[in-house]
Amino acid sequence: MKNFIVPIDFSDDSIKGLELAILFSQKKHVNIQLVYVQKKSFDIYAGLIHEEAKLAETKFEQMLKKYTPLLKNDSKLRYIIKKGRIYEEIVNQAQSYKDSVITASTHGASGFEELFMGSNAYKIICATDRPVITIRKGPIPKDIRKIVLPIDVVPETRQKVGVAADIARLFDSEILVVAVTSSKSKKVKERLESYVKQVSKHLKGVDIPYKTDFQYGTNIADITIDYSKKMKADLTIIMTEMGIGLGNLFMGSYAQQILSKSNIPVLNLKPREVNLPRDFSTFGE
Repeated sequence: MKNFIVPIDFSDDSIKGLELAILFSQKKHVNIQLVYVQKKSFDIYAGLIHEEAKLAETKFEQMLKKYTPLLKNDSKLRYIIKKGRIYEEIVNQAQSYKDSVITASTHGASGFEELFMGSNAYKIICATDRPVITIRKGPIPKDIRKIVLPIDVVPETRQKVGVAADIARLFDSEILVVAVTSSKSKKVKERLESYVKQVSKHLKGVDIPYKTDFQYGTNIADITIDYSKKMKADLTIIMTEMGIGLGNLFMGSYAQQILSKSNIPVLNLKPREVNLPRDFSTFGE
């Protein structure tokens, strides 16, 4: 997480993505790039597209004057104006960096709600292998003190742990490891307990403070959101796509519900196709 790509449409809501990126600059050196995308539909109006670009440039210069003084650790704030499909250009810009993360509001004045909500949110997140941090409504946290880490029964759910530990170390956070399920199956419970033990062992081994919990309910997304709210968490970390497996809870519908309901920032991670070790003590090294 060295390069933060922030989609901007100059609405107050979209600027929350920038505020999230600035939060990370308080802890480490980061490069923040604001991205405004002009829609292709304006191509036939050359004068309008030029006028829109000049207006965006003026607004960006104003933003740089306002927000650059808030950066720490010699972090940099830049902008770029692109033309095309919004989600494609955002993904392409993120992919142009070796190490990047997208931070974005799920609301805005010019299509961001349409872009990030429901199936479109899943589309942009699944179109990139980079982390995506989204914020729907509510204030940006002043710090990340508590991180909720929901644990499902599929093996890939544990891939969140390395990233969670890195962020916890950066912000001196506590990780709340919570097993979530809608099944009363003994087999599911045993697997969840096993995964929670593995995650706990890893966090203990890298000196990250943590707590564990178990939550049962009919709607996994609601369980996760309610738990994060109850614990006054500052960040929730989820996987956004998984292969078919027992209790496959972290598929598109789960991510879509989280994006549409959570007022707490959500870090969306796409699982890697790797074989995780049975002994979790070396994971993330």
